[in-house]
Amino acid sequence: MTQSQSGGHARVSTRIGSIAESATLAVDAKAKALKAAGRPVIGFGAGEPDFPTPDYIVEAAVEACRTQAWHRYTPAGGLPELKEAIAVKTLRDSGYAVSGAQVVVTNGGKQALYNTFAALLDPGDEALLPAPYWTTYPESIRLAGGVPVEIQTDETTGYRVSLEQLEAALTPRTKLLVFVSPSNPTGAVYSPAEVEAIGRWAVEKGIWVVTDEIYEHLVYGDARFASMPTLVPELADRCVVVNGVAKTYAMTGWRVGWLIGPADVVKAATNLQSHATSNVANVSQVAALAAVSGDLAAVAEMRSAFDRRRQTITGILDAIEGVTCPLPEGAFYVYPSVKGVLGREIRGQVPTSSAELAALILDEVEVAVVPGEAFGTPGYLRLSYALGDDDLVEGATRIARLLAEAK
Repeated sequence: MTQSQSGGHARVSTRIGSIAESATLAVDAKAKALKAAGRPVIGFGAGEPDFPTPDYIVEAAVEACRTQAWHRYTPAGGLPELKEAIAVKTLRDSGYAVSGAQVVVTNGGKQALYNTFAALLDPGDEALLPAPYWTTYPESIRLAGGVPVEIQTDETTGYRVSLEQLEAALTPRTKLLVFVSPSNPTGAVYSPAEVEAIGRWAVEKGIWVVTDEIYEHLVYGDARFASMPTLVPELADRCVVVNGVAKTYAMTGWRVGWLIGPADVVKAATNLQSHATSNVANVSQVAALAAVSGDLAAVAEMRSAFDRRRQTITGILDAIEGVTCPLPEGAFYVYPSVKGVLGREIRGQVPTSSAELAALILDEVEVAVVPGEAFGTPGYLRLSYALGDDDLVEGATRIARLLAEAK
C-alpha cells in the first residue's frame, strides 16, 4: 500500500482498504459502459427490476417536492408516519406485529444491514453466513469488526443450509446468524417448517438472527414466504428484520430500506445513523410511505413476469452440457453451476474458474454475468432475470451457443 510522506502511515486505513468493491455493481457498471460505447451488451448483473416505479408513488414524491416541510431536517431514524406505516405493512404482509418505535428507516437495505451489524457485533464476534451469500453481507460484518463464518451449500440441497451445518459451525464466539429467504443470489426459498426449525435452534443457542426479507413478495409456484419471528415469537427479542421498497416496488434508486428490532438495537442504530447520514431524503421517504400504504397490484404484475422469465432462462441454461441450473423458487436470479464447463477449451481459451468464464462470456458474446467467487462459491454464475423478455432470451442463447463450443 502506498505510504504517506510523513509518519509512514498508509494513506487509506486497513479497515476500509480491505473492502472489496461490490462485484454486482462493478459488472453492471462495466456492462453499461460498454453499451454506452455502442456495444450490444446484455447485462444480467444487477438485481434491479426493469419496471418503472408505479405512478402513484412518483406522484407522491412530486407533491413532496412542493411541500416546504420536506425541505428541512427530519428525525434521523425516519418520518414517524412512515415508521408507523411500515409497522402496519409488516403485520399485513408477514404477520409480524411490531410498533413504529421498533423501526429505523435507512438509506436502502445496505445501510440497514450495516447499522444492524455495527449495533450487534464487537470485534471478534462471529456471524454465521450461509453461502452463496449476497456480496455485501461479509463486507458489512467485517466493517463492524465481526468475523463472517461461511457455511457452504450447493445445488444438491437447493442452496439451503441444514441444522446440522449450523450446529457444526457454532462456537463460543458466535453472536448471530444471517438468514435470507428468498435468497439472493440463488433464488432459494426455505419452507415454513425449515424457517421455524432454524428459528427455534437460534433461540435454543441464544444467538441473534438477522433476517433479510427484501424479496418477501417474489415467490413462485408452491413456494411460500415465511417470516422467522412470526413463526417463532420467542425469537423477537434477538431478531432484526431488514427490508425495503427497492425490489417490491421497483424503487432501487430511491434508496429507502429499514430495520425492525428490539428497542436497544433500534436506539443504537438510530444514534449511529444520526452521525453517519442523518435522515433519509424526505422526498424518498414520502414516496416510500405511498408505496407501503398502497396495495400490491404492482408487485403482482412484476411477479407474473418474473415467473415466466425464470422458467424461460432456466430452460435455456439447464440444457447446456456441463451446466446445472436449478429452477429458482424466489427473487429474480438463477444460479447455475458451470463446473462441468471449466477446464474445457472455448475459442482457444481454457477457463479454470467461474471468474475467468464470466470474463470470456463478456469478451466473446458480450453478455455480462457475475461469477460465483463474488458470492463465496466459485464454480457458479449469477444471472438476474429482471430484464426484458427479448434481451433475456437473446443473452441466455448467446451463452448457450458459446458454451456449446466447449471441447
